[in-house]
Amino acid sequence: MKSYRIAVIAGDGIGVEVVDATIAVLKSAAKKFGFGLKFTGYDWGSEYYFQNGHMMPANAIGKLAASDAILLGAVGHPKIADHITLHGLLLPIRRAFDQFANVRPARLYPGVDSPLRGFPPRDIDMVVVRENTEGEYAPIGGFVHQGHPAEVAVQTAVFTRHGCERVIRFAFELARKRKNKMRVASITKSNAQAYSMVLWDRVFQMVAAEYPDIATESLLVDAAAMNFVRRPHTFDVVVASNLFGDILSDLSAIVTGSIGLAASANIDPTRRFPSLFEPVHGSAPDIAGKGIANPLATMISAGMMLDHLGEAKAGAAIEAAIRTVLSEGGPKTPDIGGTHKCADVQKAVIAALTKPPAKP
Repeated sequence: MKSYRIAVIAGDGIGVEVVDATIAVLKSAAKKFGFGLKFTGYDWGSEYYFQNGHMMPANAIGKLAASDAILLGAVGHPKIADHITLHGLLLPIRRAFDQFANVRPARLYPGVDSPLRGFPPRDIDMVVVRENTEGEYAPIGGFVHQGHPAEVAVQTAVFTRHGCERVIRFAFELARKRKNKMRVASITKSNAQAYSMVLWDRVFQMVAAEYPDIATESLLVDAAAMNFVRRPHTFDVVVASNLFGDILSDLSAIVTGSIGLAASANIDPTRRFPSLFEPVHGSAPDIAGKGIANPLATMISAGMMLDHLGEAKAGAAIEAAIRTVLSEGGPKTPDIGGTHKCADVQKAVIAALTKPPAKP
């Protein structure tokens, strides 16, 4: 029986709750489809920072490298600045393992209401592909005269032809694989950023010429934000830089009902290194410990993880079970209009996943 090594970083706040619920679903899927999962937990995150002065140990990357995939809950704490938690754990992992494609699907599931009027279930089905290792989040910059009235901060964005091309090409290949609207939208701000994003535009046009079967459009990010609200049903695959992809994927999540449904995969498509799967939402300290966190984003991420590992049937079964629970009036957490607990959703998804097929 094939078995996979999964590194687990539950992290902070509701991360622990949603990861625990998701591991239970993963174990049920593994049992049903006949493969093994070996989970290795790491207690890295904000509590580790309070005790050690950093978010994870110096040998963390080496430990994670031995895994087939990484499952992350959330990082963040009210008493630690966000740039410390992010740059201390998640971003170093993404860069060390060259997880250059951040994939964030946004689907309007049956049984979930969009805040936008007039969009029936499944009418909105897009995925934002975000460049994940360079761009505006490149760790290049610094302070001069820090703490003084004349203080200066310099932050440098880095766009390489190689980095742009590989993530754009990934987006086109994903559009072919999805066989949905067969459309790729590129998002920039090249009217104002006349170097980095003009390079992105040129590379997008070059790659697009190799995919005549895929329709394309290029939008400035402000127009894209408007169109995510005005015509979200027209988008299929959206490819954007690190910053713009980060912002637009949160918008796409809300358009489809809740950030609690927003899944994410940080992928190394070359498979040289393990990829990381996580919900888009943060640690949500305001509801941590109350048992009302929505675990579905983490479960959808786990389904994406199984698909990436080669267990496509199991991954699809998890997504189908979630769709069944939502569409058939199953338990819902407060963020999507329900009154149920995280544990209730966990039980319902497992029941839908393990239910025997109906007899013909």
